Amino acid sequence: MKAVILAAGEGTRMRPLTSECPKVMLPVANKPILEHIVNAVVEAGIEGIVLITGYREDVIRNHFENGSRWGVDIEYVHQDEQRGTAHAIGCAEEHVNGRFIVLNGDVLITPSHIKHLMSRNEDAVLTVKRVVNPSDFGVIETSGSLVTRIIEKPSEPPTDLANAGIYLFNDTIFDLIQRTELSPRGELEITDALQMLIVSGAAVGYEILSNDWIDIGRPWELLNANEILLREIGRDRAGTVEPNATIIGDVVVGEGSIIRNGAYIIGPVVIGKNCDIGPNCFIRPSTAIGNDVHVGNAVEVKNSILMDGTKIGHLSYIGDSVIGRRCNFGAGTKVANLRHDGRNIRVMLKGKRTDSGRRKLGVIMGDDVHTGINTCINVGCIMDSGSSTGPGEIIR
Repeated sequence: MKAVILAAGEGTRMRPLTSECPKVMLPVANKPILEHIVNAVVEAGIEGIVLITGYREDVIRNHFENGSRWGVDIEYVHQDEQRGTAHAIGCAEEHVNGRFIVLNGDVLITPSHIKHLMSRNEDAVLTVKRVVNPSDFGVIETSGSLVTRIIEKPSEPPTDLANAGIYLFNDTIFDLIQRTELSPRGELEITDALQMLIVSGAAVGYEILSNDWIDIGRPWELLNANEILLREIGRDRAGTVEPNATIIGDVVVGEGSIIRNGAYIIGPVVIGKNCDIGPNCFIRPSTAIGNDVHVGNAVEVKNSILMDGTKIGHLSYIGDSVIGRRCNFGAGTKVANLRHDGRNIRVMLKGKRTDSGRRKLGVIMGDDVHTGINTCINVGCIMDSGSSTGPGEIIR
């Protein structure tokens, strides 16, 4: 059995973080989202993966190559144009035989759930998640253990079981995909192909997810996933820890990194390779620091993701933020992460102000951003890749 992983999209809601890579290659707990999925697939016992790629596929190919480092055979299929989920899955037709698993490249899933799917005997199985607002999703109607209908965003949902976009199929699904017509939103939907399968009398089952599902669709959801995955990070000190540095709890220090005297680190925290941390800095829980990062004197970092090559020199504060690659913080740059009124922080996303659902959220910063000394960044700001600030600027 093979796994088909859909990884062709850019992830426009993730801009500007996707200026150099597709969403599936953004780091969580110092590994690309897609690598966490590949690890789960391999642990579940699957030996072949078909990656459906498109936007910046070179980044994916350069990282995974043929999959041998993970003990799996990886094939690549280029999707020229993203025309919907059915079209994406249909791209894999020449690469799978018999039964196969379909996963989204931005949904973290456990090996145990994949194993459950692999053990099912129906003609097709879709994964569902219980939700509090089912009218916002595609919802299934059931009879016993089988799906009888799939309804998109119903005004009166028959159940609270929302389609999670993870499937078990037989290769007969490709005949139905070829007969699928464009949906009202102009896409080829796999749920329409599934509905045809149900109408034909085939047995379509469902598998209910527990809390082991993490959907990463918006920038701040990287922080949610990072916090969850770091709980299992463990302890590894491949780098150098000077005698007067303090490390508490589960902390990973990568090869070639140095933790200087006076640094105070409370896990779970992961620090990549060739980093220079300290002296006299404070790194708080749920922080992931990439490779070649400098966190200097009198810097405090809390519950954040710092990507490769970023420099936080001295006298700065970063909280609940996602910082892109090769950014440089001028001395005294401060990131606000809490509204005074305690309400949820709203963020501009694709031209619309969106409720993040978070009471604490700092900055979403693209690659190669430079801040001037004493820059103040207000809550929920998004800073485009390559942008910069002058000394003392306030960013709202």
